[in-house]
Amino acid sequence: MGRKHRETITGATYHIFSRCISRLDLLKSSWIKDLFLQVISETQEKYEFELNTVIILDNHFHMVIRTTSSCDTISLIMQRIKSVFARRYNKIHSRTGPFWNERFGHKIVEKAKDIVKYTIHLLWYAAYNSVRKGTVTDPRNYKYSSINAYLDKTFKFPLKITRHKIFKNLGRTFKERTEKFLEYESIYKEYLSKKTLSDLKF
Repeated sequence: MGRKHRETITGATYHIFSRCISRLDLLKSSWIKDLFLQVISETQEKYEFELNTVIILDNHFHMVIRTTSSCDTISLIMQRIKSVFARRYNKIHSRTGPFWNERFGHKIVEKAKDIVKYTIHLLWYAAYNSVRKGTVTDPRNYKYSSINAYLDKTFKFPLKITRHKIFKNLGRTFKERTEKFLEYESIYKEYLSKKTLSDLKF
């Protein structure tokens, strides 16, 4: 049986995640994380899409991507990011074999029962990976996360981050949006103590 065909929808928001082979910490070094950011940046220049958030951990990553072109599908975008990075990593380390554990996983945000709640929780869920892993106590302090783009209008990140349209609908001004976004963080922190994002059913 062939691999299940991946659903591609122009204008859809995808929660993307993928792990290193055997869940090894192959992304642990800062310069390797920087290399991964560089590959993503090059892909942003090559293809048309919105990167709404990204976090790179030691053995996996999360991204939220909104596709904006019928030609540049999520499969095309992610195939380039993962394959180019794997080739460069293997070349640098004189290594052969797969870098990634599996095909990238994805969920389409617009299929959630409550799209607004799911999207905002998803942004915080991705950011709080660094806290759950014990790397930092506050997701704002993790270098390889773009969450501060939603908290600070002047925040500079190595990649172009497009704030999701649902965030933009939280208020009339950036301050109003951020205040509402922080309310969701408080709710999420309570939620985090007893549930995971998978409990937000589609």
